[in-house]
Amino acid sequence: MTTSHTRPGDGLLSVAMVTLGCARNEVDSEELAGRLEADGFRLVDDPEDADTVVVNTCGFVEAAKKDSVDTLLQAADLKASAGKGGHTQAVVAVGCLAERYGKDLAESLPEADAVLGFDDYPDIAARLRSIVAGETHHAHTPSDRRKLLPISPVDRDASGVSVPGHAAPVFDAPDLAADQAPASGPRAVRRRLDGGPMAPLKLASGCDRRCSFCAIPSFRGSFVSRRPSDVLQEAQWLGSQGVKELFLVSENSTSYGKDLGDLRLLETLLPELAAVDGVERVRVSYLQPAETRPGLIETIAGTPGVVPYFDLSFQHASASVLRRMRRFGDPDSFLSLLEQIRSLAPEAGVRSNVIVGFPGETEDDLQTLCDFLEAARMDVTGVFGYSDEDGTEAESYDGKLDPDEVRERTEHVTALVEELNAQRAEERIGSTVDVLVESLADGPEAAVEGRAAHQGPEVDGTTLVEDVAGGVAVGDIITATVTATDGVDLIATTTHATDGA
Repeated sequence: MTTSHTRPGDGLLSVAMVTLGCARNEVDSEELAGRLEADGFRLVDDPEDADTVVVNTCGFVEAAKKDSVDTLLQAADLKASAGKGGHTQAVVAVGCLAERYGKDLAESLPEADAVLGFDDYPDIAARLRSIVAGETHHAHTPSDRRKLLPISPVDRDASGVSVPGHAAPVFDAPDLAADQAPASGPRAVRRRLDGGPMAPLKLASGCDRRCSFCAIPSFRGSFVSRRPSDVLQEAQWLGSQGVKELFLVSENSTSYGKDLGDLRLLETLLPELAAVDGVERVRVSYLQPAETRPGLIETIAGTPGVVPYFDLSFQHASASVLRRMRRFGDPDSFLSLLEQIRSLAPEAGVRSNVIVGFPGETEDDLQTLCDFLEAARMDVTGVFGYSDEDGTEAESYDGKLDPDEVRERTEHVTALVEELNAQRAEERIGSTVDVLVESLADGPEAAVEGRAAHQGPEVDGTTLVEDVAGGVAVGDIITATVTATDGVDLIATTTHATDGA
């Protein structure tokens, strides 16, 4: 969960952004923060110091929904202190849970002053001012999400500049055909909320796949690629802000460019992003195995500055279960894909997620999954027990497993992957890794914590580098030798350090 950074009070309406969920939500929050700051709001860190608390919710799985609701209730409690020296006047829900449930969420959670959908984002400042003023906002669901996502570009003043005195950048989009361009020209605004050396960068929004277990297309809409020039301009701005690693995010990065007429666009864009001044690493998230083509593998594995990291959404290995999921693949095709990757980049990082207990999953299917996981030797594997998601095709499937059986199978697979992932980490002992320093670590003296190239942000473990020479700063890249492991985390000693700038 992230919140915004504080600036001194100046009499403006203040707002705190609280972000839950994935890196895509982090980008949305930074775009909302950019608009709010450009339109006269003051961003603050602590919700207790804010006139308005905006909670960017996650609606992916049941636990995330509960976390989002609990966070909204916690923020609503702050309003009770408003008459006792507190500041909070309004609590507003945005994000995937708000978009997905709209009116139902508003009716079931009266503690929130408003539930805003994606179509409210372009006018977020006006919406918040009206809510603080006591006006009632009626939650609704947009009829065509494709024209709303991604939330940039957005129409702004033709001058293409941000409000004087504010930090939010404005990115000019390339010229459009006369019949496409709005009169004022498209603009996008973003304001960083986290000053760390890694920043997510959105490639696209939405998804055209119709996996039977997934509700994302119902509230994120169809797949829409951002134009390469927009992505590149935003990357250049991030590089100028001290960002060392760009984390490319979308619902399906392997589809990037298909709606722009060039399915190989990502292969072209990656070297350009890697060449951006200040940027040391580019990392791609969420690759669909059935769409991961040889040319893309070669680009990720062989382009200087692009880390050999493959976030592959396998979900299962049994061909019959995958068909019911409306996905494609089997153990042989998945292992062949991994072989292609490792033939080009033997030390490549590989992560995935799997769903256990899907309707109709047999003991043989489960064994097929376990056998695949043992053969795949991945660095990190997330394990999720199946549960019905509102409005999905799988919700209507027969062959549902008893919840206790789903839990037992999930625990079994979780124990297996914890052992396998730990073994994979141990295989890296003695290897040399380049670690992006993200924090000064507690514990051993002269130690720092960061991530090696095979470790994605938040979910893939970290590397603790001990015996670091003085003068190392956040954002530097340290070359180190792995000496020990702790689960998926690595412990290393310094070879030498370089200035990431």
